Amino acid sequence: MTNSRKKLRQVRIGRRSFTIVGGTRPTFRDLYHESLAMSWPKFFLVVTTIFIATNFVFAFIYWLGGDVIANTQGGSLAMLFFFSVEALSTVGFGDMHPATTFGHIVASIENFFGLLFVAVTTGVMFTRFARPQARFMFARHPAVTQLDGKPTLMIRVANERHNAVSDASARLWILAEGKSQEGQRFRRFVELKLERVENPVFVLSWSIFHVIDETSPLHDLHKGKEVPLSTLILTIAGYDENMAQEVRARHWYDVKDIRWDHRYADIIESHPDGSTMLNYDRFHDLEPDGIVAKK
Repeated sequence: MTNSRKKLRQVRIGRRSFTIVGGTRPTFRDLYHESLAMSWPKFFLVVTTIFIATNFVFAFIYWLGGDVIANTQGGSLAMLFFFSVEALSTVGFGDMHPATTFGHIVASIENFFGLLFVAVTTGVMFTRFARPQARFMFARHPAVTQLDGKPTLMIRVANERHNAVSDASARLWILAEGKSQEGQRFRRFVELKLERVENPVFVLSWSIFHVIDETSPLHDLHKGKEVPLSTLILTIAGYDENMAQEVRARHWYDVKDIRWDHRYADIIESHPDGSTMLNYDRFHDLEPDGIVAKK
């Protein structure tokens, strides 16, 4: 069977897109995971669609039974829909109520389904709200500059909440391609050694440093040689003291995003009155190494 006849699935890892051919696709067994992974607008759209569709189905069932619900203007489909909304949400204003055995049976089934629907939706929404999420800002481009006489890769990160994230740690990886002695191609993540892996209290900004020495996978790339490197992955983890939970974040860079012989613009401004200001409007700005930083 050709790939065009198979079901294809797109998966994004950082900025790279991969087409998955074959394998198992997400099913109802992954419904909980899918409901957590989708965006908030899509989640509300799915919940609203299920709610409206379910009420239309039950309204149609009531309509098939005739005048089974009292005070619905002779079994009007629109009024039956509104009665279904009241029954499914377990509100029940009392004006409309089942008038026959058939109506009671269908309403009982709908009330049971409504309890499940409300319980599941509430649980998923609570989980989505309660799960810890970091708000870290990553510089748009990594930069390579001379630091203490050595070429050094720098990535600047900021805590957008400006709260205390204790025992923060950083790890930097690069996706490299290679060949085994038998000639088999493979891809693997190689961790880059960082100068300062931990930050005791991450509140404002943090610059990650990796010295490009002879052991660095970026050494040949710094010398202008072609190296089969594709992606940088920076992960930050720490303990959010406000939420009393660990938070994690990651950011993907393409190797082409690296700005060589550049450094980040200074975002710390000291005023004559002794106050200090951090100018995040310059957070992503880069300067060539030849420019002398303002004091």
